[in-house]
Amino acid sequence: MSRPPTIRKLASSGGVIFRDSAKGAEVALVSVKKRIVWCLPKGIIEKGEEPDKTALREVAEETGLSGKILEQIGQISYWYFLKEKTIRVHKTVHFFLLKYASGSTDNHDHEVEEARWFPVDEAIERLQYKGEKDIMMKAKQMIEAKYIKLKNADIAQSYN
Repeated sequence: MSRPPTIRKLASSGGVIFRDSAKGAEVALVSVKKRIVWCLPKGIIEKGEEPDKTALREVAEETGLSGKILEQIGQISYWYFLKEKTIRVHKTVHFFLLKYASGSTDNHDHEVEEARWFPVDEAIERLQYKGEKDIMMKAKQMIEAKYIKLKNADIAQSYN
């Protein structure tokens, strides 16, 4: 007789980092699983770490980019099963919107195959997981709203 699976809860955090380009806003994605899966940068929240700090750290590690958090986008939750350990995992991932500040995608860490900038609509198409597509669609709306505000703030500042 087999025993019921153990249930474990995990919390992760990540971000949608964006920049302005001649083609409009671009966001950085990372590829994993031999470049088959494109996803958002994210990772486990370490003990004592706040979700926003984890998002900054994970985006920097996985993409090679640093940015400034503008606000929280939202969160997704899902279940997965670790057969070899008979564990069901309920994972919640917090996502934040970041404005690009510096760095290069060439400096991503070994946990990902590649980090690359994409136009927002192409990023939505490339994302493998529905929850992350939903986060990116929400981020797109936020980027468009923030982008205009940031541009207006820049223009206003240049007149002072």
